[in-house]
Amino acid sequence: MTHLIHPVLLCGGSGTRLWPLSRKSYPKQFVKLIGEESLFQASARRLAGDEFASPSVVTGSDFRFVVVEQLAALEIAPQDILIEPSARNTAAAICAAAVVLEAKSGDSLMLIAPSDHVIPDAERFRNAVVAATQIALDGQIVTFGIRPDRAETGYGWLELSVKASDDFAPVAQRLLSFVEKPDTVKAQKLLDGGMHLWNAGIFLFSTSTILDAFARFAPDTLTKVRAAFKNAENDLDFTRLASEPWAELEDISIDYAVMERAPNLSVVPYGGTWSDLGDWQAVWREGEPDTAGVVTTGPSMALDCKDTLLHATSETQEIVGIGLEDIIAVAMPDAVLIAHKDRAQDVKTAVAKLKAKGASQAETLPRDYRPWGWYESLALGPRFQVKRIVVNSGAALSLQSHHHRSEHWIVVAGTAKVTINDEVKLVTENQSVYIPLGTVHRMENPGKLPLTLIEVQTGSYFGEDDIIRYEDVYSRGQSAKG
Repeated sequence: MTHLIHPVLLCGGSGTRLWPLSRKSYPKQFVKLIGEESLFQASARRLAGDEFASPSVVTGSDFRFVVVEQLAALEIAPQDILIEPSARNTAAAICAAAVVLEAKSGDSLMLIAPSDHVIPDAERFRNAVVAATQIALDGQIVTFGIRPDRAETGYGWLELSVKASDDFAPVAQRLLSFVEKPDTVKAQKLLDGGMHLWNAGIFLFSTSTILDAFARFAPDTLTKVRAAFKNAENDLDFTRLASEPWAELEDISIDYAVMERAPNLSVVPYGGTWSDLGDWQAVWREGEPDTAGVVTTGPSMALDCKDTLLHATSETQEIVGIGLEDIIAVAMPDAVLIAHKDRAQDVKTAVAKLKAKGASQAETLPRDYRPWGWYESLALGPRFQVKRIVVNSGAALSLQSHHHRSEHWIVVAGTAKVTINDEVKLVTENQSVYIPLGTVHRMENPGKLPLTLIEVQTGSYFGEDDIIRYEDVYSRGQSAKG
């Protein structure tokens, strides 16, 4: 077995507790919440180096091109991108990653890491992973326990067999048990006792070890995952797992399916800073509050505030807090969240209620991301819609036509290569082109910089399903958008 560690980044979550910034259409792992990189990018960079192979990624179909684009920005080429037909929790995702890695690389070490965690000291974390390598090679399932600094009720905990050293050196020991998310009283007892760590959901093991565990404790999961891989399709650079066997998989976490039953469990303490950014209170905490406990992001201003988060996302929208204490205020162009910090976990409930009443803001951002770039609607009326469209360098929209609308494109930055029926021409800044209803057309960006244009649509219907697609470099089906 090679000692090279194969990172597996899990990118399936929706992050509803960080609404409105994180939504089903573009969840928190792809958002720049802390620093200049997304959480996913920071995770990929953290697990790069001489000890690590290229990462594998497990994600949903809607995010496959986001994954490629964000890794390309880091100049990291993924080993595999596995597409889950539907979300089935971490047991299915981890089992699939193990089955694929074993098939392609033989028995290998794999590190399972959620893609939405914040770990500022990347070197210290890598050292902890490397320190766990030998016991993982010896057949142990290794989890990493985080040094707790508060009586946290939002995390599961890990029971140690030996108290961690004062400096939390990454020395492996036997894990006694997993502890469910505790109430406040129990969490304080766990913290005071000094024999428990936070469960980060990060694991290191060999493919043979984890597949043996699935065969013993979750054989049905292993059987259906193998069937999904056997019948998988290669889609560009993606491995699209077969939907029929995948749909029959139980929706269950790796903790319940395997970890709580396996006898060969070890834990390695990690004493550095860590957060799963599970809610807005965690974002406030990681944002390094000032002396009054105030964190401001974007065009925001706090007057006489205390222990408060003001988070603005639009350059044209100011958020001002006056006399606030223990408040979270998040402003986006289409939605605003105001909550007491102690109620941060209830944001998920609010999203469910918004979804139930049919509010598009529950799951969809005003900016819609596509393989070629993104667009956003600027104005919508009974017979018109105005959009801003940004096309990445070298990218192209599909060759398409519409039944119900015509389009007028005005280039405001860059150069567009435009196809209208049999005519192909370049349209540069301050120039425009008209696309009559029913005309076969395509837009491409041949330049080195992003192409920005304003699109004015006129007609009777502006839904993204009004597309007849003839060619598409991204191999999307007829029903795909953009």
